[in-house]
Amino acid sequence: MMRVLPIRYTSDVGAVTRFYETLGLRVGSVSRPGGWVELPADGGLLAVHRGADAGRCELAFETDEPLEDVANRLRAAGYEAGPVIDEGFGHSLRVRDPDGVRVQINAYDRALYT
Repeated sequence: MMRVLPIRYTSDVGAVTRFYETLGLRVGSVSRPGGWVELPADGGLLAVHRGADAGRCELAFETDEPLEDVANRLRAAGYEAGPVIDEGFGHSLRVRDPDGVRVQINAYDRALYT
């Protein structure tokens, strides 16, 4: 399963989270230090992440498929998938789409940050 996960970067996670709560989203998982909040919605999930590049959004996906399998499939199709990276939330993989836009694919271990 692959789930769309837009990531909204901000310098004020609390303020942005309150805005999207007012819009109708609800708070889901939150990282222990508070730098990451998931806001599930009926049709997907918005992640709010503390970052210096406030206002930027990144397209990401969450998968339960092994990331090495995803990377191998991308490479076999001619895309330059990066290495699988050990992260504080699980593992991630980055690749650029045909327009050069960076896409992140994540495999979460929610016990690490909730």
